[in-house]
Amino acid sequence: MDGRGADLKKELDATLGARRELGEEYDSALVESFLEKVDRRIDSAVDRRLRRQLAEQQMVVARGARSPRAADSWGERFGFGIVSLVLAIPLSAIGGRVGDLPGLLITWVGIVGVNWVQAARTTPGLVGRRHRPSGDGDWED
Repeated sequence: MDGRGADLKKELDATLGARRELGEEYDSALVESFLEKVDRRIDSAVDRRLRRQLAEQQMVVARGARSPRAADSWGERFGFGIVSLVLAIPLSAIGGRVGDLPGLLITWVGIVGVNWVQAARTTPGLVGRRHRPSGDGDWED
């Protein structure tokens, strides 16, 4: 039992001890008092969690990172690559049969292009201009 649970157990023991001393006529008041303490403890735990989540969201926004999506998982990228390679076999056969070497090359350019677009979509910063910090170079206007 952690420290918070031990404190709560002590509170319950104290409430039960007070009930034994005061009698049954104070049951409702003792129970209400104990439940208020539990309620305050729950509220403080929820407040801590909410503050932590808010701070994490603010850090994500401050860093300019996008929040992770389920569609960008490793499994999706791996699955896309496997499907791409499996489909490359019949597409290569068709492209090579219909257009000889140029048809085969065009087929593989398409396969590589589709995989490149998928990688660019799921990996932020892979494609795009890299910004230079200002003041780094003699060619600025």
